[in-house]
Amino acid sequence: MNTKAIYAACLFAALNICTLSARAEANVTPQTYTYGTHLDIQKVLSMKEDATPSCGIVNARMTYLDSQGKAQALDYSKFADNCNEDN
Repeated sequence: MNTKAIYAACLFAALNICTLSARAEANVTPQTYTYGTHLDIQKVLSMKEDATPSCGIVNARMTYLDSQGKAQALDYSKFADNCNEDN
């Protein structure tokens, strides 16, 4: 078989996987974290936070797969990532 065809098939498969993951994240209704929320996290798909130029509390969202393989989203508050750069 032609190597270009194999490379093209692999690229197509990789793009399809990325597209399915993005669609799964878009169709998820987020749950807001509260103390005591039961978390059933098998695999984290993405973590995002609000952009802020300073250190402080920001809103964040984690998208993940639960033990059933279903995409879930969790909204929570956290210190901004750029707080780690300040001493």
